[in-house]
Amino acid sequence: MRVVVELVPRDLAAVAAQLSEVAGLRRVDAVNLPDLTRFDLRGWQAACEVRRAGRWTAIPHVRAMDVDLRRPWRPLEALDEAGVDELLVITGDPPTDMRHPVTGANVIDVIRMIKRHRPGWRVYAALDPYRAGFASERDYVQRKLDAGVEAFFTQPFFDVRLMGVWRELFPGVPIYWGVTSVTSERSRRYWLTRNRAVFPGGFEPTLAWHRRFAGEALDFAARHDDHVYFMPIRVGIRAWLGEVLG
Repeated sequence: MRVVVELVPRDLAAVAAQLSEVAGLRRVDAVNLPDLTRFDLRGWQAACEVRRAGRWTAIPHVRAMDVDLRRPWRPLEALDEAGVDELLVITGDPPTDMRHPVTGANVIDVIRMIKRHRPGWRVYAALDPYRAGFASERDYVQRKLDAGVEAFFTQPFFDVRLMGVWRELFPGVPIYWGVTSVTSERSRRYWLTRNRAVFPGGFEPTLAWHRRFAGEALDFAARHDDHVYFMPIRVGIRAWLGEVLG
């Protein structure tokens, strides 16, 4: 079982500070780096810096809508040089200003492009249990598998019973189960309205609840030979995960 922690690459100093927190967690195998258009530092650039630190595997996000399929994708060589050979391909949210042009490429075509140019790399994609019905998401997952995806990173779950339902839908498919921190009522409402997340009865927006659930998610993943993907939001990495990953 692998344990992955997401870092927010605002700038190199922020990445270094988060890595110093992760360094105190002995069970972390890799860090995941989203590509956020509101920051100048791209996810793939942050991944190169993480690999230069030498300890963790780096898994940058690739925003498919930004990739120009008409020409070679520039980050491939830089990632090669840094020793990065794992990527998570997502559609990506539309940028909030015109400084960040998009091409409109889709996830399936970008996965195929990367696998064509770097067949030995591990390419991952997203699994979202909330955006559509079971059948629609199942079919989309299959299309990604057909394109060459090795495993899936999920949107955050808050209930291992729901994780069990999705696990049964994809026997034999490696999954990184997403777990995040929702520690205020305002944040909970955001997840309900924006992401259509499902919270169990008894959910509490507290660190204590999330520490317990982190342990439950790790146990679930271990039983199913899967992995866990932690996304800290508005909490310290060690404050949340120090007890379960320390």
